[in-house]
Amino acid sequence: MDEDHIFDLIVIGTGTAASTTAHECSSAGWKIAIIDSLSFGGTCALRGCDPKKVLVEAVKVVDSAQRHQNNGVLGSDKVHIKWSDLIRFKRTFTEPFPKHREEGYKKAGIVPFHGHAQFIGSNAVKVEGGEEDKDNNVKKNTVLKGKKILVATGAKPMQLNIAGSANITTSDQFLEFGEDHLPNRIVFVGGGYISFEFAHIAARAGAKVTILHRGKQPLEHFDPDLVNLLVQRSKDVGIDIHLQSVVEKIDKTSDDDGSYVVQYSNSSIVSDNNYNQNKTISRIECDMVVHGAGRIPNVEGLDLAAAGIEHTMQGIKVNEYLQSISNPSIYAAGDVAASGGLPLTPVATYEGSLVAANLIKGNILKSNYIGLPSVVFTIPPIASVGMREKEAKEAGFKFRVKYENTANWASSRRLGETCSGFKVLIEEDSNRILGAHIVGPHAEEVINIFSMAIRLGLSTKELGDPLLYSYPTSSSDVVYML
Repeated sequence: MDEDHIFDLIVIGTGTAASTTAHECSSAGWKIAIIDSLSFGGTCALRGCDPKKVLVEAVKVVDSAQRHQNNGVLGSDKVHIKWSDLIRFKRTFTEPFPKHREEGYKKAGIVPFHGHAQFIGSNAVKVEGGEEDKDNNVKKNTVLKGKKILVATGAKPMQLNIAGSANITTSDQFLEFGEDHLPNRIVFVGGGYISFEFAHIAARAGAKVTILHRGKQPLEHFDPDLVNLLVQRSKDVGIDIHLQSVVEKIDKTSDDDGSYVVQYSNSSIVSDNNYNQNKTISRIECDMVVHGAGRIPNVEGLDLAAAGIEHTMQGIKVNEYLQSISNPSIYAAGDVAASGGLPLTPVATYEGSLVAANLIKGNILKSNYIGLPSVVFTIPPIASVGMREKEAKEAGFKFRVKYENTANWASSRRLGETCSGFKVLIEEDSNRILGAHIVGPHAEEVINIFSMAIRLGLSTKELGDPLLYSYPTSSSDVVYML
């Protein structure tokens, strides 16, 4: 094999985990190749967190104006979103990014390959298609060999077993919709964070929004009491939420106007046989149907079996060092790895750095996800870190719970926010924080304080010193939460 195509490390993917590992190993003197069939940058920068937050910040202006309309702010009814201009602004973040990232690779000595990666052996990858790069001796179709290989291909929307699923819009497509305004009626399938975040954006942008969720509670990984507060807030801004609703079929209407009919049934009947016999079908007409029903590890087309890489529906099976349990030359990080970490950007960054350390120094760091916060960027946001009540009880902890609706606290009232509350779980003997859950203004920032406390094992006394916090801020509320 041509020496130019033999590398110390091959990285498949160009997202957060992939880039972190590639740059850290390159800095250690390793010869690195990196491959992606999509635009360089990964989900977070191009199709997820960052562009989504641009939209969230814009519609927060609309929401803030509405909340203050009886508190001295005039003209709130004139504040509105021009969707095409907002998407144009969003693209100022996303469009330059792939070129910037690729230039960063080349500057670091990392050889970029555009094309689809497929394993053809335990440590060999074929790159199909893509572009030629004469400067780096890269041809359109080539075979690379790596002493080590990192798979960091992220996740993708799961395939829905729904008749007419070809009529559904993915979250990627939603973020690229560039008309002057959103469709008038939008249905979101699933009640997870993607649906809730986009539903809150769409509702403030003027659309009539419906969420269809098959479970009893949406946002199932968050505290149910606080989720209930957020559900009510969602309804207050016009979001129609149907629980225990199974989408059966998505049809185009007979009208030639691009509209759809979504058929759904009630999922409250536990027995499959009874469900099939007794289910009743409801219908809702809309102009767009958006996939928010979950994502799965993106391993399709990699031919992991050719490299002896074991995987499940949760991703590539790895040990505590993020090394494949079946092929020691392979590591996996980010959403594609069945590591036990949540599919979040901070986890991808952490795992990318952990993999780099283990590659360079030889499996010295074990994964540790204690104190990992999670946030849904609705308006207001809901955030969680550590254990929920049910988990703490099942684990046998003795703890007390501080729970309060804080809509009447000054930090919420001055913003006109009616959806605000917290729940903190405190261990009885040690006074350590076991879990913290917040909904309300700046929850996405305040949760980081609790994340630090849980990861470092701080007690309420160590965390609750009022001298640590500026006032009046949302962070200073932590003292009263303890």
